[in-house]
Amino acid sequence: MNTILLTIALLFISLNVFWFFKRKTYKQTGFDGRLFAQLFVSLLGVMLGFTLIYYALSRDSVILVTSLESMNAVEPTWENLLYFSGVTLLSIGFGDLLPIGLTRLFAIIEGAIGILLPSAFFIKSMYQKEE
Repeated sequence: MNTILLTIALLFISLNVFWFFKRKTYKQTGFDGRLFAQLFVSLLGVMLGFTLIYYALSRDSVILVTSLESMNAVEPTWENLLYFSGVTLLSIGFGDLLPIGLTRLFAIIEGAIGILLPSAFFIKSMYQKEE
């Protein structure tokens, strides 16, 4: 069951990132609400996808702790997993929830996507695609 959840989540994340890059650019000066909405929806989809990954991982073992010294486990509720995914994606990282095990790898990937997608948004908004 966890393999299925992980596969679905990874496909969902990939589709959100692909959808962001596949869409054409909108050339105009100033702020472009359509492109910003596209970025927002893509980031929201990525955050939800990683929440699902964290949920799948939490079914087998503890994935979040409050301290690496005491290893106090955090209850894997949807609220906690969504919060962790959000602060990781947005590179806020308050440090109140710490990933352990395989979750660290997924947190690094999520953080990288959270930095690269807005960067791509900026670049995409600067140049018009040749059609």
